[in-house]
Amino acid sequence: MQFDTKIAVVIRTDLEPWQKLNVAAFLASGIAAAFPECIGEPYADGSGTPYLSLIGQPILIYGADRAALSRALERSLARNVRPAVYTEEMFKTSHDAANREAVRAVARADLNLVGLAMRADRKLIDKIVDGLKFHS
Repeated sequence: MQFDTKIAVVIRTDLEPWQKLNVAAFLASGIAAAFPECIGEPYADGSGTPYLSLIGQPILIYGADRAALSRALERSLARNVRPAVYTEEMFKTSHDAANREAVRAVARADLNLVGLAMRADRKLIDKIVDGLKFHS
């Protein structure tokens, strides 16, 4: 099935494995919160045990260095695609309000990005992530 939209998560490649997973999970939650229509129906197994709903389309995960992350951020904003962001300073906080304050304290050009996530028209996402490779 081909979707009209695409979800892309871009993770900085020099992070520790646990940090990459943490960032990806937080960023995916931003997509789910901003686009509730992308959430599928709840799951159930053959025994009737109910499970939570998931995002109902693939999430493509790309790797990037700091410069490429900044470039993807600028490309997304230039195309009016509002991304979810995760900065390195957020690893040092312990709750949501502190995370927002850590981002608010830094001008966009100086953000120490470790991850971005965005959902938009497929062609827009392709232009934003142009030149990036899937994370390995």
